[in-house]
Amino acid sequence: MTSYDLPRRAAAETLGTGLLVATVVGSGIMAETLTHDVALALLGNTLATGAMLVVLITVLGPISGAHFNPAVSLVSCLNRTLPARDLPAYLAAQFAGGIAGTIAAHLMFALPVLEVATKLRAGPAQWLSEVVATFGLVAVILAGLRFERRAVPWLVGLYITAAYWFTASTSFANPAVAVARSLTNTFSGIRPVDLPGFIVAELLGALVALVLMGWLLRPETIEQSQPLKAQP
Repeated sequence: MTSYDLPRRAAAETLGTGLLVATVVGSGIMAETLTHDVALALLGNTLATGAMLVVLITVLGPISGAHFNPAVSLVSCLNRTLPARDLPAYLAAQFAGGIAGTIAAHLMFALPVLEVATKLRAGPAQWLSEVVATFGLVAVILAGLRFERRAVPWLVGLYITAAYWFTASTSFANPAVAVARSLTNTFSGIRPVDLPGFIVAELLGALVALVLMGWLLRPETIEQSQPLKAQP
């Protein structure tokens, strides 16, 4: 298997997170421009994001692991699939890429380079939604890597597509994406003051998934009793 040095892996994380956020924000702007139906706008936002995740994980996964998410990188560090010395570079790349993605989306739609979001996303229901969304995302990734590695891009894309609709928060499930979305006052925005609750919930969901899936995916050897030998 080909391995890539840290600068290339960090660049892949920056690029992937940037394109992901540009898709989330840009498709939200496009949907809001084309329709006044909130459900239809959310559907457009959902399909674009799920599709882009499949593409990005497929093409960039072999380089960096395609985390694009500080919660995923933290879990990878804790289960020793990402060296601890590489974690700061991954986190910096993801947050920088996310902000760049918001800037790119704004420029494509002739909006101010950055804005402060005013969309309220707070309260226990929203926080629980982010715990559930991130728990599910990390659980899907860990199980997919264990049983069907080649299917991970589709598993993640389909999970996020579904989670947009079954969670009250529309499944941010990603601290870097949350921060980037606080810088757009459009369909996908989140007030900066609401970020701490979302980020804590996302990290909690990721850690719960790490613990539970670590137990669930660990096979146990079951000793079988030996048949009695016939006496001569």
